[in-house]
Amino acid sequence: MSTRILRRRRAAESAEETVWISFSDLMTALLTVFMLAAVALVFSLTQEQDALTQVRAEAEEAKARGDRFDDVLNSLSTSEQVRAEMVAEIRDTLAAQGIGVEVDAAHTVIRVPVELLGFDSGSSDIRPQNEASALTIGTVIADALVKDERYRQLDTVFVEGHTDDVPMDSLYGGNWGLSSNRAISLWRLWEGRLPTDLGGLTGHAGERLFSVSGYAETRPVNATQVTDADRAANRRIDIRFSEHRFSQDELAAIRDAAGAGTA
Repeated sequence: MSTRILRRRRAAESAEETVWISFSDLMTALLTVFMLAAVALVFSLTQEQDALTQVRAEAEEAKARGDRFDDVLNSLSTSEQVRAEMVAEIRDTLAAQGIGVEVDAAHTVIRVPVELLGFDSGSSDIRPQNEASALTIGTVIADALVKDERYRQLDTVFVEGHTDDVPMDSLYGGNWGLSSNRAISLWRLWEGRLPTDLGGLTGHAGERLFSVSGYAETRPVNATQVTDADRAANRRIDIRFSEHRFSQDELAAIRDAAGAGTA
């Protein structure tokens, strides 16, 4: 009798252990599944976070490129405005002193007719009686440049000599030599007798501002050259104001911004 009871008790205990083992296995399996799901979720969130960080970085980089591009355009626009205002101011100031010069449509060039400088035919020497007007022109230009340090907005101021189409003696370099020497004569007068040291001014890039050149008869403002009156307009000195050129960094900013816009 006792043996049967013992056997039944052991059978019940064995069944109970089996139930607990199965429940434990189930819980272990569920825990494993939960852990795998958690790991997958963390991995997915990490990837999303990395992607979001990349998007933010790209957005910040694009904004920085856009800001650089805006800075370049604003700088260029400011330089153009300063140059145009300065050229008009020089013209008007000279006109108020009875000296008539012309300004081109783009407001980049002041044209000084040859009669204001008194060059004889074939000569690059400024007549003594014309030195006063030549110095006044130089003084007004110098004052306009140094006002608010506007010269820093420019790249170069060219003193350009021009002739008509009458060929000169090639012994002196022909019309090329004549035009260059006339520009040099005006520059030397300014350099030697103006209170402002124009030769010491530097432009936007830190290079010397003034430059001298000659174009002979290659850039006439009056294409009709039959009479001396026709040719007179072409015998002149041009003062050309060039706003600053793009630096390598500024060009890179433009390229980057353009690339960002087409991506």
